[in-house]
Amino acid sequence: MTAFSDASDHALRARDAATLAALPDLEAVDLLLPDMNGLLRGKRITADALDKVYSDGVCLPMSLIATDITGNTVEETGLGYDIGDEDRICRPVPGSLRPVPWSPRPMAQLLLAMEDGAGGAFEANPREVLRRVVQRFAERGLTPVVAIELEFYLFDRLPGADGRPQTAINPSTGARNASTQVYYMEDLDDNRDFIDAVSSACAAQEIPADTAVAEYAPGQFEINLKHRADALRACDEALMLKRTIKAVAQRQGLQASFMAKPLVDQAGNGLHVHVSVLDRDGHNLFAGSQTAPADALRHAIGGLQASARDTMLLFAPHANSYRRYVLNAFVPLGETWGFNNRTVAMRIPHSDASNTRIEHRIAGADANVYLACAAVLAGMLHGLEDRLDPGPPIVGNAYQQTENRSPHWRQSIDDFLTSGFIARQFGERFRHIYGQQKLKELRSFETQVTDLEYAWYLRAV
Repeated sequence: MTAFSDASDHALRARDAATLAALPDLEAVDLLLPDMNGLLRGKRITADALDKVYSDGVCLPMSLIATDITGNTVEETGLGYDIGDEDRICRPVPGSLRPVPWSPRPMAQLLLAMEDGAGGAFEANPREVLRRVVQRFAERGLTPVVAIELEFYLFDRLPGADGRPQTAINPSTGARNASTQVYYMEDLDDNRDFIDAVSSACAAQEIPADTAVAEYAPGQFEINLKHRADALRACDEALMLKRTIKAVAQRQGLQASFMAKPLVDQAGNGLHVHVSVLDRDGHNLFAGSQTAPADALRHAIGGLQASARDTMLLFAPHANSYRRYVLNAFVPLGETWGFNNRTVAMRIPHSDASNTRIEHRIAGADANVYLACAAVLAGMLHGLEDRLDPGPPIVGNAYQQTENRSPHWRQSIDDFLTSGFIARQFGERFRHIYGQQKLKELRSFETQVTDLEYAWYLRAV
């Protein structure tokens, strides 16, 4: 393909060319543009149109980036009627071409990045938001190393009689999953067909999924990705892992959900971001011990604490996100930190000194992985630059030692829209577009009359 020869990044373009060469019978390609909610929008093209996409890009409405969770344009962002619902050129993300192994016909998928009107990167594109934060690390000779963990539920494809999700039928017992057996190997064995299919699909796409565990609820699982010294690639792979899990589940008659709190009486789904930082010589700035933590580690945690309120909307973007923040559910209810402690927000997992890292535990699995990672990295960089003090680590149960706060969606939106930190770190335009998108969703959500309101009030009052 001649378009590859004009690319500046030969290694990534060569990876795409190799993927294409391995798919000689390719029929179609999904062009994928992740929006601010992390939903994949775009086009499906025939394989013979791919060369033109690499050379000229593809046009998509600018408003797609900030459509609400229902797929409607949010006019308050200024990206709809105000600009005539203009198209923007979207170009391939080099190195992102991958097969679609679950497709019944030969297909591939390719991530896109949206440009602005002048041919540069659109600053409010979530992937670009993260890229700019990573660039600020690079300007200081620093490299974040990132690993993503995602929790999700496997549900029956059909809802229960009440219209709500119901756990899937266990393929070994023939009964619906009802037990809560955290890290239970039999749960993995019972769901071997699903897990093996996900593993095979990940291998075909070079997604480095290396660990699967049964989590703390019936039908809940977690799949972990290996760490990358490339935060953008780590998030690309997390995004594609979510797509893979959903697609494999659908093919097996199941529904995979990354909803933050799908079941009121069961654990929520988290997105845990593990981060360490390397200096120019490849040394981990956080290397240390529980008795002698590195100053850089403490400062980074201090920055995460200081920015937690400003960035909460990026970790908990939806109405349902806030159902997850309940007591004694291994979900942080404050900006706490500690070593080997799952009751805190910023956990330092047990490891040898050279692998010391921060596990950020605030985000739900419903968050946009690019924006959640950008928020974590921006907070850490803020702490490193200003040498912020996080205070002493929590030892023991953080719920019993600190004030437990339950965040609220409206407050998080207000905090975000007025945040100087967000404007400085991500730009005022991003703050406006994302904030207005969420404000529109809040207003739409609040107009709905729920089943609970009918149950409580219809007859009683």
